[in-house]
Amino acid sequence: MNNDSPEFIIGRHPAVAALKSDQEINKVFIQKGLKTDAISQIVKLAKERRLVISNVPKTKLDQMVNHQNHQGVALAVAAYKYATIDDLFDNAARHDEAPFFLILDELADPHNLGSILRTADAAGVHGIIIPKRRAVGLTSVVAKTSTGAIEHVPVARVTNLIQTANELKERGVWLFGTDMKGTDYRRWDAKGAVALVIGNEGKGISSLLKKTCDEMLTIPMIGHVQSLNASVAASLLIYQGFSSRHPLK
Repeated sequence: MNNDSPEFIIGRHPAVAALKSDQEINKVFIQKGLKTDAISQIVKLAKERRLVISNVPKTKLDQMVNHQNHQGVALAVAAYKYATIDDLFDNAARHDEAPFFLILDELADPHNLGSILRTADAAGVHGIIIPKRRAVGLTSVVAKTSTGAIEHVPVARVTNLIQTANELKERGVWLFGTDMKGTDYRRWDAKGAVALVIGNEGKGISSLLKKTCDEMLTIPMIGHVQSLNASVAASLLIYQGFSSRHPLK
């Protein structure tokens, strides 16, 4: 998403998460005639923040959000603010933990990014790094799929992933990529400062970015389908990272 374009947060759970966060919100649109507990909560939160609430027909709401499933609510918001690499390190420091980052190499599907954000939030990832070009940004679809996680996981958008990867290495972060040939991911010990690199849905990780990785990880598969959806693969790897960083006592 372009940083200066207006956006909408749609859906009841994402709206509640946004209203409870520091996200800058310009206006709240509620579908006329809807009376549910979730809508009442959204109205209450909006009034507490003294936001302008506009009751509009469903047809208008449909048009505003390009016929996406809005569940009767849309928040007009300022463009999502991207974090810096320093913000990601600061987030890890605030938690008194070694950094655990994700680098997403030209991920194209907003649903995948939203799902990865959701898992990243659940597993305590300190930040996500995405490229400015040829990749999905923080859109309303991403926000809705993340069910509020977009408000809690900082996302840095950088011009050059290779340069950023080298900067992370200079700052003591070990990079782990994903590949068909590599170490079984169940052996991955993610203690210390680490970044997990997830490739594009079709092409995987670019060859240049692969060269910056310290080790490649692979997910063994014994079924007939020899590939996994990007967000599913990312979730397995993220939780292996979580497991090794927070072992059972």
